[in-house]
Amino acid sequence: MTNAPSELMTVADFCDRYRIGKTSLYREAAAGRIKLRKFGAATRIAREDAEAWAASLPITGGGANAAA
Repeated sequence: MTNAPSELMTVADFCDRYRIGKTSLYREAAAGRIKLRKFGAATRIAREDAEAWAASLPITGGGANAAA
């Protein structure tokens, strides 16, 4: 069994997918909560790292119906 290469997302793709700003992404990375991969000047996020980050987020009772 071989390890397939990770699917990599650009910073813009990650931010669009997870509805997060670039500043917040870099803050999360600086705090060690998500791993960024550098290829020269290009920054990429592995899909499995992104999914692990999203799964680690707290679930809150917020939303449009929270006050009702």
